[in-house]
Amino acid sequence: MDRGKNAFIVSFLAIPLALYTVFLLFPYFSSFYFGFTRWSGLSANIRFNGVNNFIKLFQDDKFWNALSHNAIALLILPPIIIGIGLFFSFLFTQGLKFARIFRITFFFPQVLSVVIVAVMWGFIYHPTIGLLNGLLANFGISAFESFPWLGNRSTVFPSVLAVVVWQSVGFYMVLFIAAMQQVPPDYYEAATVDGAGPWTMFWGLTVPLIWDTIRTSYVFLAIAAMDLFAIVTVMTNGTGGPSRAADVVPVYLYSKAFAEGQFGYATAMGLVLLIIVLGLSIVSLRVTARESFEF
Repeated sequence: MDRGKNAFIVSFLAIPLALYTVFLLFPYFSSFYFGFTRWSGLSANIRFNGVNNFIKLFQDDKFWNALSHNAIALLILPPIIIGIGLFFSFLFTQGLKFARIFRITFFFPQVLSVVIVAVMWGFIYHPTIGLLNGLLANFGISAFESFPWLGNRSTVFPSVLAVVVWQSVGFYMVLFIAAMQQVPPDYYEAATVDGAGPWTMFWGLTVPLIWDTIRTSYVFLAIAAMDLFAIVTVMTNGTGGPSRAADVVPVYLYSKAFAEGQFGYATAMGLVLLIIVLGLSIVSLRVTARESFEF
């Protein structure tokens, strides 16, 4: 009976596992080989190149420029998005009037695709017909009249990060609201009896009880900060902004692979990025580990 049951399960899993192996595992393991080769991506001529790709990579100023922007995003995005998400989630769980409408409004950007968001904000940032410059002009701020937010090297990357925050806050707000609603009301009633105010309850009670959700959110945002491919590509037309001032590693990797035909070099870059992301995930989980509360 067990043998027949196992055969039945295997027969159903065989095709999905085969597809998973061919389209996911095989490309992953192949990249470990291609990262040590010189390959254009289209030619059958694949030459082993040893560690030269990695030596070239660590001497590549454009790679370090792109990686520095990912590092800036890593330092800025997680605390800001988590902080704003926690603020609104706590606010909307305190019996605020029209809280449900506000939740839907803040979550709505998450429903839109990254491409739609990038195109929409590209029009908002437009120097002449953009909504942002129009609003600033109405408030009498003439210094930003016809200002190219995405065409200025000092503002292009902050402008992109602002869009990422705008789109992401709603999702994490809903995530934190769901976690807060799982906290038994008795805890808050006991804290109120002890004379704790809303601020004290938030930091001394709510945050520790939903800490697992917060640390998981931080890991997700850290991984997202090391990506930013779609939003940067669309908002800068794939150039990384003026003087590559908003370039990130995945965008630079893409240009090397598909624009310059250096697939071996691009694969080596992807391997380095993979190691960085894995290291960040492990470190983040270990640093933020603390005793969990069960309720």
